[in-house]
Amino acid sequence: MSTQNGPRKAEAIFAATLELLAEHGYDRLAIEAVAARSGVNKTTLYRWWPSKDALLAAALRDSGLFALDVPDTGSLRGDLLAVAAHILRLLTSERTSPAVIATLAAGPHRPELGEVARSFFADRMAREQPIFERAAARGELRDGVDPVVLMDLLAGAIWFRILLRGGEADPKFLEEAVDTVLGGAA
Repeated sequence: MSTQNGPRKAEAIFAATLELLAEHGYDRLAIEAVAARSGVNKTTLYRWWPSKDALLAAALRDSGLFALDVPDTGSLRGDLLAVAAHILRLLTSERTSPAVIATLAAGPHRPELGEVARSFFADRMAREQPIFERAAARGELRDGVDPVVLMDLLAGAIWFRILLRGGEADPKFLEEAVDTVLGGAA
């Protein structure tokens, strides 16, 4: 996030938000605690983000911790393997996994988190769109394939494997997931 679109200490604010979320869970995440940990006055936080949900959405969307460098490997398969590896890192890294799990754990009990998730995934899909535009231009996708469905299937397979099955997602699993998704889209 540039300083023109947020406060100067945005990254420190986002880091504090995500750390506190991971440490205390969504219900105990408080603007006052974020202000104290980030060294920013709480009025500054409220000026930029009117609620805890708005702040959490911004932290998930704009924090460098969750940044996605959109791959361009020259093939849809290669790009999807790179994105799959990125998703796997987010779900398993010591730095990101606690925030992801805390958000998911709170979700069923906090309907307002639905908007946070929608915001995050809409932004992520917008960033991934060039992958599918390039693939379509190369003739790697048939007409009418919905990139959102492809990403839901791919990401869903990884999330399900890691978070619900408690399994591992090694490079072989990622290749199988990408190839299975592409088998229905090529």
